[in-house]
Amino acid sequence: MWQAVVEEDRRLAAHLAFVAPPGAVSGAEPTGGNIYDRRMVEGLRAAGMRVTFTAAAGSWPRPSREDRAGLARVLDQISDDAPVVLDGLIACSAPDVLAGHAERLRLVVLVHMPLGDDVGLPAQVAAELADRERRTLRMARAVVATSNATADRLRRSHGLDVQVVEPGVDPAPGARPSTRGDRLLCVASVAPVKGQDVLVDALAALTDLPWHCRCVGAERHADFAASVRRRIADLGLTDRIVLAGAQTDDQLEASYAESDLLVLPSRAESYGMVVVEALARGIPVVASAVGGLLEAVGTTSIGPPGILVPPDDPPALAAAVRTWLTSRAERDRLRGAAHERRTALEPWSAAARRFATVLRRLTPSGTAS
Repeated sequence: MWQAVVEEDRRLAAHLAFVAPPGAVSGAEPTGGNIYDRRMVEGLRAAGMRVTFTAAAGSWPRPSREDRAGLARVLDQISDDAPVVLDGLIACSAPDVLAGHAERLRLVVLVHMPLGDDVGLPAQVAAELADRERRTLRMARAVVATSNATADRLRRSHGLDVQVVEPGVDPAPGARPSTRGDRLLCVASVAPVKGQDVLVDALAALTDLPWHCRCVGAERHADFAASVRRRIADLGLTDRIVLAGAQTDDQLEASYAESDLLVLPSRAESYGMVVVEALARGIPVVASAVGGLLEAVGTTSIGPPGILVPPDDPPALAAAVRTWLTSRAERDRLRGAAHERRTALEPWSAAARRFATVLRRLTPSGTAS
């Protein structure tokens, strides 16, 4: 038995392919999913595995014929029986491509968010994406989700066995809280699913209180970003709400250091890595009670280190932020809980070890798992 485990470790160490979007491989697009992919590759390499990190360019999850052909070429170059981790955004978009490789490769699909769960999709499009996802996942030797919420969603939708490997977090210096707690921070791509429009409307109800909000994140949906800017201007909040755009690691670190409260009004969220990044610095959170955000926020011996509110509900969000701004006792409690939660967060190395365990359980191609 021990010898079999050793031989399997050697085989995995010899060749592991990880296929992800170009922004993950290059590091140029630091979305939550891309960061997760990069950190898994780094962690697996640190654990002794030889990993080829390969980009598959395309307009995922709606690939063109050329995009699918490019993915096929990537898979064609991988040796028989090799374990292959595919980012779910790519894999679940192209079941027809994977079908030609499912028997000869040990396919692992990493699902950050179910394709049909994106906000604003027409019902027919969501159903089509869910069907592609189902076909892909049923071909996979293993399915990994980044939160229990996502795993439960996939189990209910597709009747699958799903493994969970939550993101890790880097140790970080503690934040320096201000007395009033009026420095608000939102870290998210400016997109409908992230709910910056909800945040603006909520903060418009709090103009009787002192606060300033910095929104950090790439503007990937130009029309939505423009509408948020117009809304800020129409409400007379241009001096209080700043859309700061994407930031470098050092700039983002400075933004965390100068903040008292993270606000994340997402309409959907697979996990919410920025939540644990804030908690790693002892910064409390106000967030939507959706998806994996409940797991990311977590709880402590004195209660949750944040306030959870219904999604798409500006009055509820405004009430939560008002409580934070006006109650010194509540700020002190939430800060205490955040500092306790900080000590329980796991590093990326632990997440990579859990992912490696999933890979070691894979059976050789041509056999049942």
